[in-house]
Amino acid sequence: SSGINAEWPLRPGFQKMKQEKSKERTKRKKADKEMREFMGDEAPPKPVPHTTESLRPDDETFVQDDIEVMNDTALDEFSSYFNRENQPKVLITTNKKSSLETRKLLDELVNVIPNSEYHKRGKVDMKDVVKQATDNSFTDIVVINEDMKKPNSIIICHLPEGPTATFRLTSVKLKKQIKRHGNATSHKPEVILNNFNTRLGHSVGRMFASLFPYDPQFRGRNVVTFHNQRDFIFLRRHRYVFKNNKRVGLQELGPRLTLKLRRLQKGTFDTQGGEYEWYYNHKQMDVNRRTFFL
Repeated sequence: SSGINAEWPLRPGFQKMKQEKSKERTKRKKADKEMREFMGDEAPPKPVPHTTESLRPDDETFVQDDIEVMNDTALDEFSSYFNRENQPKVLITTNKKSSLETRKLLDELVNVIPNSEYHKRGKVDMKDVVKQATDNSFTDIVVINEDMKKPNSIIICHLPEGPTATFRLTSVKLKKQIKRHGNATSHKPEVILNNFNTRLGHSVGRMFASLFPYDPQFRGRNVVTFHNQRDFIFLRRHRYVFKNNKRVGLQELGPRLTLKLRRLQKGTFDTQGGEYEWYYNHKQMDVNRRTFFL
């Protein structure tokens, strides 16, 4: 034995100093709360904490009541949905040889998205799937791909003319893996799109919205949320319960997914000659950790 103690000893009085700092912090918070309650509406605004998102550099692609953006969206590929010219009808499928884990996720997505149908892919190429889906009046295709028998990406293709988005898929939790989960009803859900602020984020948000009927059934109290934080898109589904006039409870229904956009392509599944509106390049895009794209 070398006789060296592996644990670094604390300086004398260090623990006491930490406790005193903690007490001072608690005392300041209490005093600030009492002051705000006393001043009411005249209290100064709370300071905004410094986070990676709050320190995000200015982005000229931010959408803020931009007339040009409004004119573009009035004529984009999703305009027929938002003009209520057609109802969503979604085909959900997998890669050619899907595993049990992928099929379990597929079953839950069919339950999440109303008016969606599972069609076995078999050996059919995606170009033929697109043609058959278009001929049968489907408005969107969702494809779950896998690697090592685990789902690892999702492709969403809007019909008949695109665009097509590819997302990396991580942190998958099915309903049975969520503690105290609820059971979903067949009501059409409300859809919440949160924090899609740039023009690219605006397009991605409209793509998600177009998968769901635009008239939710509020009686079901079901909510599907797409929350974007630092370009990670968290998909959650809940049922809300009014406990009283002031409190609302949430029960998670599942599944949980985390998506990250990899490519947004014009048109439908043209991997060789297709034009990309945006694609992820980690060598150029991971230089500044405070730069986000959605």
